[in-house]
Amino acid sequence: MGWKLLRSMLLTLSVTGILIAQTSSGPPKGTLILTGGEFGNGVIERFVTLAGGPDANFVYIPTASSGIKLDSGFVYVPPDTDTPAANTHEFELELCKMFGVKRITVLHTRNRSTANSEAFVEPLRKANGVWLSPGNAGRLASAYLDTLTYREIEALLNRGGVTGGNSAGAIIQGSYIVRGRPDKPLLMAKGHERGFGFLKSVAINPHLTEAKRDAELVNVIDTYPQLLGIGIDEKAAILVQGDRFEVIGSGRVAIYDNKKHGGSWYYWLSPGDKFDLRSRTAQQSSKATIQK
Repeated sequence: MGWKLLRSMLLTLSVTGILIAQTSSGPPKGTLILTGGEFGNGVIERFVTLAGGPDANFVYIPTASSGIKLDSGFVYVPPDTDTPAANTHEFELELCKMFGVKRITVLHTRNRSTANSEAFVEPLRKANGVWLSPGNAGRLASAYLDTLTYREIEALLNRGGVTGGNSAGAIIQGSYIVRGRPDKPLLMAKGHERGFGFLKSVAINPHLTEAKRDAELVNVIDTYPQLLGIGIDEKAAILVQGDRFEVIGSGRVAIYDNKKHGGSWYYWLSPGDKFDLRSRTAQQSSKATIQK
């Protein structure tokens, strides 16, 4: 049996296992922070604090993107080869300013052999926090899924670290990824659906209201009813510890559980609301209202 056929069969079995699971769950240890697109409203501060503060070691993985423009105007283009971009060091300095930390290592490759190498993952072994960039989640899956890099991000969580991500960097942390092909705008791309699975039996969809994606996860959950869908507005984020998450930021989060809620197949959580992934139940904050 050829390696490509065997790998295809293993991926199919993995996705099948993801989709037949009866409950959703979060990481046994560590913290996840998933944003719908933006960094505002204390999200970065929470990420840095949970990782150990500005003196901790941080890694930024830009691989999801074909080009990143920071709010400062600085532009970084992740290369398609393992030769670092000429402005990588300057990019690291700009990221330090943005996150308010002393050191960030940019870690990037599109080569799975490189992603499987001991030398490449060394920064992750020293890191307390890792941030996954926006772009397309399929690029992250293609480069890192089931590699040593992927296992070292898991190890970071298992020692109590923090994994954050915005947009595609949020999508990849679920078990099912939407828009997994950077070359074709498919919501559900067969063969490109498996995420890192830090959130099990979960599909994430960012930029929810802003990109008018409110109904997209209805289609995904109708196709795969065992999944839980979580849609995140750009100004919202979820902070996940164990099997519970809290909505932070100033935007809203939508829950898709394959049930009718009034006239919709989803309902909203507001900042301060909490959600239990295993029981799929929400706890209303005294300051917020769940709109169903």
